[in-house]
Amino acid sequence: MAGLVTLLIIGCAVALAAGYARTKLILVVVDGDSMRPLIAAGTRVLVRRTRRCRGGDIVLLRPWRFGPPMVKQVVAVAGDPVPAEFRPVTAAATVPDGMLLIRGTAPDSMDSRQLGPLATGDVVGVVLGRRPPIPAPAAPGGAPRLTGGV
Repeated sequence: MAGLVTLLIIGCAVALAAGYARTKLILVVVDGDSMRPLIAAGTRVLVRRTRRCRGGDIVLLRPWRFGPPMVKQVVAVAGDPVPAEFRPVTAAATVPDGMLLIRGTAPDSMDSRQLGPLATGDVVGVVLGRRPPIPAPAAPGGAPRLTGGV
């Protein structure tokens, strides 16, 4: 009888953990190089759903209602001083309430240097971890497989 109770408790714990993971965690494959070399295209990232973030966090954002999500690094949050590189797009000395500044690690990244401060409501979640891209399989005969346009 004790074994059955233990098994039931373990089963409930596994079901609760699976339910939590399903509602709180997202697995995303990064498409684009705006975070290169930190995160390359094809990298899989595990994201915890939350709008709470702090400077230095890598976050998944959806700043446009119908546009694709973005993975960027948080530079400053509400109340933090606005770094010099962002001053051309915001007149504020500190990041306004409910806003944050983001930056990609690639020099040509589309981020708050062009977009200005973004709403914290645009944050989908914080990246917990990442796995490198899965290499493309070789074509028959061992030649490397080509991807992309002609």
